[in-house]
Amino acid sequence: MDLITEWIHEKNPDIEGAVGPDEDLIEARLIDSMDFLEFIDLLESITGEDIDLQSATIDDFRTLNRIQERFLHAAGTSPA
Repeated sequence: MDLITEWIHEKNPDIEGAVGPDEDLIEARLIDSMDFLEFIDLLESITGEDIDLQSATIDDFRTLNRIQERFLHAAGTSPA
């Protein structure tokens, strides 16, 4: 999860403090359409698996909790 939050902070240097686990990353524009494919690439590199965008929904990327539940636990990736 650290790599994901580091990426979010890198893309949004004006945010201070931690990103809440239930904060809506899309609504808060922490992940925007211009960076979305880069974010998918990051998740794929973390998990070592391709993300099937046909079966994923936008809600799967909405919060850190949902990202962890949907992509990181399935891949056996540590929540840290």
